[in-house]
Amino acid sequence: MMKQMSAPLPQKGLGPGMPVMPPQQQQQQQQQQTHMPPGLAQPGVPPQGALREISPVYLCRIGQETVQDIVTRTMEIFQITRATQLPNGVTQSHAAYQDRFGKLQEHLRQLTLLFRKLRLLYERCVEMTPDLQESTAELVPYVGEESTPVRVEPCNPAVIQERQEVLEKVRQKNQEMKVLMDQMRNLLWDVNAMLTMRK
Repeated sequence: MMKQMSAPLPQKGLGPGMPVMPPQQQQQQQQQQTHMPPGLAQPGVPPQGALREISPVYLCRIGQETVQDIVTRTMEIFQITRATQLPNGVTQSHAAYQDRFGKLQEHLRQLTLLFRKLRLLYERCVEMTPDLQESTAELVPYVGEESTPVRVEPCNPAVIQERQEVLEKVRQKNQEMKVLMDQMRNLLWDVNAMLTMRK
């Protein structure tokens, strides 16, 4: 009984309600945090289950921004290579060469990461929208195979009437423009004829 009471007291934690872990567990936790991505190691980040609830629209927007970054970095690579002179007897400073080479290496490394990110976004969108994906066999037409007819919904009578009215107005405007063009043409002919007679 006295041996149990003489056990060492637990050390104070970092704050109220924060228990102190043994040194081995602290090292394991620090290693796990160092191996986690920077966006997930922060406090307050939702768990993995909550991250799966992100909509495909949001992922597509991130993919669009990623494509824009890829295009921007590719254009910068082209600009650097276009500004680089060929070694045709022209002496260049070693520092400028190293600077351009370092920029090219950095852009290529970032492009590799961006393409990996884009691939992950694409795979995630495919997983989240299996109903919208069409196989290659469905897209290839075969000889003798009838394609499924597209079902067209009947239009509202009010919409049909409005369309007819718009078409009629367009026909009237076209007719008026044709009359004006004929009048302008006749006027130009008369002016040219009068100028010719004066000469």
